[in-house]
Amino acid sequence: MKLLVIEDDPKTSLLMQKGLTAEGFSVDVCRDGEQGLETALAHNYDLIVLDVMLPRMDGWSVISRLRERDTRMPVLMVTARDAVDQRVYGLSLGADDYIVKPFAFTELVARIRTVLRRAPAAGDVLQFEDLRVDIARHKAQRADQQLDLSNKEMLLLALLLRRRGEILTRSFIAEQIWDMKGDGDSNVVDVNIRRIRAKVDDPHPRKLIQTVRGRGYVLR
Repeated sequence: MKLLVIEDDPKTSLLMQKGLTAEGFSVDVCRDGEQGLETALAHNYDLIVLDVMLPRMDGWSVISRLRERDTRMPVLMVTARDAVDQRVYGLSLGADDYIVKPFAFTELVARIRTVLRRAPAAGDVLQFEDLRVDIARHKAQRADQQLDLSNKEMLLLALLLRRRGEILTRSFIAEQIWDMKGDGDSNVVDVNIRRIRAKVDDPHPRKLIQTVRGRGYVLR
């Protein structure tokens, strides 16, 4: 597994590089946002560890540019900010997970492995009516029209497909997709549901993703 660490503090980046290498990862390091973005776009990494407070370009801008370029490499954001709204903001930009400084190295490794485990499984194709999702190839279509989905949108749609007919609460979705325990009131779920609805349902008269008021969402 090849990782990119974008962290400006020399001591921290060196410790992460050495520690993650010892855990069996191949690790590249960049120490500013612009270099990190260029490196990420030029190579195919299994995961990016991205600090928020960076010189030349902050982490928010880096992940925004990555997602604008349709880059779906998983991103684990690292910051000293512990406010929930900052965490939600990063996730809404397309981060796959979030870890707050100071953290134990074992927690960092655990979160990296958790995100990597969420990677698409080979041969995982889900279908309901005219909606089809091929997770391994990161392809989705409805009525033979291709859907442009981010990594998180793909995982969320796959979750709805796997549990179709079942009402999923915001808390359940947040925990399954973003590993956010106890954050069921967070709007990150609602934001991403709106995004996939715009792509999956808005162009078609038959709406598949439905809101159950006071309970959550269901695909049926």
